[in-house]
Parts: sequence; C-alpha cells; structure tokens
Amino acid sequence: MRTEPTWRIPVGLLGLLVGLIVYGVMVARYVPELIGSWPALAQAPVYLVLGLIWLLPLRRFLIWMETGRTR
Repeated sequence: MRTEPTWRIPVGLLGLLVGLIVYGVMVARYVPELIGSWPALAQAPVYLVLGLIWLLPLRRFLIWMETGRTR
C-alpha cells in the first residue's frame, strides 16, 4: 500500500471527469438525431447500453491511477 500520494490520482480524476463530460455531450448531441423517432421502448436499450459502455475502460484506468502500470 502506498504511503504518499501520487500525481496520477488527481490527474486521472480530472481526465475521467473531462472524458465523461465529452462522452455525455456527444451522446446527448448525436444519438437523439439517430433514434429520436423510435418508440420509447426501443430507445431505452440503446440509452442503457450507452450509459454503461463508458465503464469498459474504467478498470484499466483505475489500475493506472493506483499503480502506474497499464496492465
């Protein structure tokens, strides 16, 4: 366990925040144009997948923040 803080944690948190904002704006800007005319029950799975897809790279990103290793 680490005893001293590293620069990767605040930089990683800021990067994560910026990345999520960019991803959210892109989804909010472009997806309604593509699926806005679909019924709500057809739109729901698309938004559910898009709401969860950002979690895929999160594990590796958190490992990098804690250890500095990418694997």
